[in-house]
This record gives sequence, C-alpha cells and structure tokens, in this order.
Amino acid sequence: MNFIELLHKKLDSYHLLKHEFYQAWNDGMLSIPTLKIYAKEYYHHVAAFPRYISGIHTQCADLKKRQILLGNLIEEEQGNENHPELWKQFAEGLGVKREELLEEASLMETQSLVDGYFDCVKSDFPTGLGALYAYERQTPEIAVSKIKGLKDYYDIDDQQTLKFFSIHADADVWHREECANLIADLNEEEQEKAMAGAEVGAKLLWGFLDGMMNVHKQHQSNHGNDYICA
Repeated sequence: MNFIELLHKKLDSYHLLKHEFYQAWNDGMLSIPTLKIYAKEYYHHVAAFPRYISGIHTQCADLKKRQILLGNLIEEEQGNENHPELWKQFAEGLGVKREELLEEASLMETQSLVDGYFDCVKSDFPTGLGALYAYERQTPEIAVSKIKGLKDYYDIDDQQTLKFFSIHADADVWHREECANLIADLNEEEQEKAMAGAEVGAKLLWGFLDGMMNVHKQHQSNHGNDYICA
C-alpha cells in the first residue's frame, strides 16, 4: 500500500458524504431556510479558499510545484466567474441576498473551519498541502450529489445557481490528481506532516457539518416536518 492509499484509508471515515447533514440533503430532508443558513455560513470558507492556496504557495520553495498551485489559485479567483462569485450565485438562487453573505459567521464551527485552515497553511508546506487535499479529494463526488439533491427535491435546476457545483465536479478531479502527485513527491518526514494536516482539515470540515446538523435539528424541533420545503 503506497502513501496515498494509506492517506485515503485515514481520511475515509471523515468523507463528508457519510455525514448525516449531507445525507439529509441528498434525501431532501433539509428545509430551504436551513440551506440558506448553510449558504451563508459556508461562504466564509469559499471566500477564504483562494487565500488558503495562496498561503500554501508562499510556503513552497519549489518553482514547478508553485506553478501547479498557481494554476489552481488562478481558477479560484480570476475573472467575473471566480469561485466566490459562483457561490454568491448559488446563494441568490436559494433566496439569500448578497449582503447577507458578508455578515459575520453565526456558527462557532464555521469560524473554527476558517481559522483552522489558515493555521494549517501557515504552518508549513506539507501540512497545508495535506489540508488542501482533504478538501480536494472529495469535492467532485460531493458536488455531483449536491446537484442531484437540489434538482430532485428542491426544484433548483438552473445553470447559474448550480454552476459552482458543476465547475467543481469537473475541475477538482484534475486538482485532486495534481495535489495527490505533490504529496506523493514529498519525502517521508514531509508526508507525515501532510498526513497530519489532512486529518486536521478533514475534521474541520466534518465539524462544520456537525454545526449545520445542529441547525437542522433545531429547526425540526421548532417546526416539525411541516418545515421541510421539498
């Protein structure tokens, strides 16, 4: 078993499609108001994501490796359809106003996610790279499942609202492979740091969904099944 296979085995228990919040999404059990809160909270991570990559890029001493990260960074934030902008379009499709996305995070888990990722990427190159991979490796499958859930249960089928996910369903297949190759090229000591960073990143993402699941359960408690808007 090579290192990437070992890394996958370590991360599999934190794959977000196993989390009950995304399972509720895929079963159409979340309310539109819950999805709106999700859109507002997760925007903080999406908006910070280019800066995560920028931080990893800064920590990397190898030009060729930096060029790979630069390509990812350019995709994230270049042009009018940069990824934070695409997330804003998704939020608008749910009925969230753009100015609401600029409000401070309301969940402790959201702030922990963003702060924790910044800590990883500021630590050193392998740790930041591992945290990045914890996200990139699962994004394509998650994006596909989100699109399906939105279409099947929430009557959301327009390209503009779904574009954030359709872009990531395709582009992150390649980014995942690039990131895995960068990790495979590390020495043994660096790979251990990448493993640690990946585990931290995976737990931070999982913790964010724990926070969102608490929101969902609170809404269910307050409003019952009538609150589900499918």
